[in-house]
Amino acid sequence: MTQVTPLESRIDIRSDAYHQALAHGRTQVETLRTRLAEAASGGRDAHIQRHRARGKLLVRERIDFIVDDGSAFLELSPLAAWDQYGNEVPGAGIVTGVGMVAGRPCMFIANDATVKGGSFFHETVKKHIRAQEIAQRLRLPCLYLVDCGGAFLPEQDRVFPDKDHFGNSFHRQCRMSQAGLPQLSAVFGGCTAGGAYIPALSDEVVMVRGNARIHLGGPSIVKIAINEVVDGETLGGAEMHSRVSGVSDHLAEDEHQALALLRQIVASLPPEPPMVPPLVPRAPLHDAAELDGVVPADPKQPYDAREIIMRLVDGSAFHEFKPLWGETLVTGFGAIHGQPVAILANNGALLAESALKGAHFIELANQRGVPLLFLQNIPGFMVGTEAERGGIAKHSAKMVYAMACARVPKLTLVVGGSYGAGNYGMCGRGFEPEFLFAWPSARVATMSADIASNVMTELARSNLRGPADEARLLDTERKVREQYARQSDPYYATSRLWDDGLIEPAASRDVLGLALALVARRELPKTATPVYRM
Repeated sequence: MTQVTPLESRIDIRSDAYHQALAHGRTQVETLRTRLAEAASGGRDAHIQRHRARGKLLVRERIDFIVDDGSAFLELSPLAAWDQYGNEVPGAGIVTGVGMVAGRPCMFIANDATVKGGSFFHETVKKHIRAQEIAQRLRLPCLYLVDCGGAFLPEQDRVFPDKDHFGNSFHRQCRMSQAGLPQLSAVFGGCTAGGAYIPALSDEVVMVRGNARIHLGGPSIVKIAINEVVDGETLGGAEMHSRVSGVSDHLAEDEHQALALLRQIVASLPPEPPMVPPLVPRAPLHDAAELDGVVPADPKQPYDAREIIMRLVDGSAFHEFKPLWGETLVTGFGAIHGQPVAILANNGALLAESALKGAHFIELANQRGVPLLFLQNIPGFMVGTEAERGGIAKHSAKMVYAMACARVPKLTLVVGGSYGAGNYGMCGRGFEPEFLFAWPSARVATMSADIASNVMTELARSNLRGPADEARLLDTERKVREQYARQSDPYYATSRLWDDGLIEPAASRDVLGLALALVARRELPKTATPVYRM
């Protein structure tokens, strides 16, 4: 059998430049780890203590208990709402992600009652719906671990009335059930108002005696609405719903039993083929830990995207497509953890040739049914007279068109800058990749802070009448630079769910391997897809 020649690294890991980049990269990783730890359990000791006093497990403990021993849990957007609301809503008060239960991948949507009682903020709804969107596409059962106070009332205009607000999560839940995707709930605490519909719309429901409650209106609302005085347990407790109303299908004595029952329900689902990669996985020839030092500390310093690819793909083997043409875009085929993948990676701005090469390669992958992986580090498509006369507008549109209409799954990893239309051409959030992750070195904006400040300063200068007011121009430049620096920060982006989470560079191979295994579940349209040479 013919072997693909592995890529060879040109990085000197003993050089000062590499060690400077490595030190910078590892500082970024430590910052990420610290913030993830804070989001998971920091800053709310009193709430956690009160939670435990009620005999309740923490949200990630519930997930750890139910997932298969030794299996991975792919958590999504753990830093949602970071640095918003005074940092009082870590993780947006909800944990979502994919884990294996009884050998089957399941989407978890789990409320964190130690964060504002599990109430829904704008980012909570967005995170909940994003998890459902992934589950719907990849045909995953949804497990709702419910401990939810409903909408956070001061946020009602940002969580209640619009198309993609709280109601849309119920719409998706119904449609997934209709499509044969199990919707299963275990209720551990209060489920009030909209929160009550999460279990009420589920196919099967478990409730925990003593703590679980489901009611459309809590005791205070009932008293105001109909002047009835009733306690929460009588109104909507687990005992009542299991014996009287029939809202609950299983009564558990404690949380451990509830989780065990939920595992039993998943295990009783009709069997499906095991997740076995089509190729034999092989470790890369180059250490993934070196990825921390591949991206220079100075984002203006170029680097070869192949240095990333060879630390991701099996055996560092990469069959490159058109290596001598359109060189600012690296394209080729490889495998990650035994899963075939077609990779597009930036080595600079996309010129007309690069865009045409990208469009051609996307159609090639599309014809062969190979998932696409975009490694973004792009200043954008080329600008200027020569580029425009060369048709950059129509050629870049061809790449965007090919990518948008590709029938195969798409994954995106933002490793550096992601600016302007380059974000679009390389499958940014607006083009609905199945998963989009980012490194702590990522920057997402219409343009860099340097270019934005220069553009706005020139516009301000052209609008001045009389002698230029340099102080005003300097103030404009400072404000624009500060705005773009703040809004292109990776934590600003992940806080607003512009990605599915920040990941450590060294973990990229494992995260992408799991993501590729999951997207392999997606059913591809049967339509034939010819390759048009560009």
